[in-house]
Amino acid sequence: MSEANSRFEPFGECSLAELFDRLVEPTLEAAIERWLVEDFGDVGDITTEAFIAPDVEVRAEIRARQEGVVCGLPIVRRIAARAAGGIESEPLAVDGDRVEAGTRVMEFRGPLAVLLPVERTLLNLLGRASGVATQTREFVEAVAGTGVTIVDTRKTTPGLRTIEKYAVRAGGGTLHRIGLYDAVLVKDNHLVGIGPNPGEAIEAAVSAAREQMRPRFIEIEVDRLEQFEEILDLPSGTVDVVLLDNMDLETMRAAVERRDRRRRALLLEASGGVTLDSVREVAETGVDRIAVGAITHSAVQVDFGLDIE
Repeated sequence: MSEANSRFEPFGECSLAELFDRLVEPTLEAAIERWLVEDFGDVGDITTEAFIAPDVEVRAEIRARQEGVVCGLPIVRRIAARAAGGIESEPLAVDGDRVEAGTRVMEFRGPLAVLLPVERTLLNLLGRASGVATQTREFVEAVAGTGVTIVDTRKTTPGLRTIEKYAVRAGGGTLHRIGLYDAVLVKDNHLVGIGPNPGEAIEAAVSAAREQMRPRFIEIEVDRLEQFEEILDLPSGTVDVVLLDNMDLETMRAAVERRDRRRRALLLEASGGVTLDSVREVAETGVDRIAVGAITHSAVQVDFGLDIE
């Protein structure tokens, strides 16, 4: 992560374990309760209760069924520990590891009647988080050597945002806003409501926001060079980041050139329909960051299975 980009990372350059404690942990217990209630209802696992005796002890392991970046193992351990009767678990990998098909990532020991009811919940969470981490890693590797940072968006699954953003970091990406509450991002629909003299209105609103709300950064979206010139005309320090939305490569290069001439400290972030096929070309325009909604909203779940002895 470049020094310029790290200024706006919500948790700084902390370790992945520290990020888990600060981002995921505060709401994890309540989330696990919701997940289990969703599956158990008011009755529980009627299949397991009918067919499995409570004294049957097993050893089991989670194996990857395809290549990917594993993420979510601390969540799996918490779900297993939360199960009535308790399950002993031992991780055999760490979040952020790239694993091959067949790799063992966690081992369990305990009552089968306790493990079976939580099997699907823990595999679903592991698969989803690993899918986001894997997709993120692919984008990060695609721009390697350009100095460009891949950042996420708020296009996350409701109820899973903190986990998916944690997975972005596990895949090597950088976090954008956590929510509406920690940074200012002025988009096209905000600009519609500003009215005439947008420059003066933006300057006044930014000043008030910095004083009253203390956002981590101020970012404004533009989709035309004319709009970008208006941002460059604002006093230095008014805006931290400009989002170049759905611009073609030639227009992005022009924006970079103008930024370099007039306001070198201003960060430029590209966004809008960026794919694995196009992300390298976008990075080579000279922008600093690329926001990719696909790393969360289009991530394909990594397949894991629970093998029981």
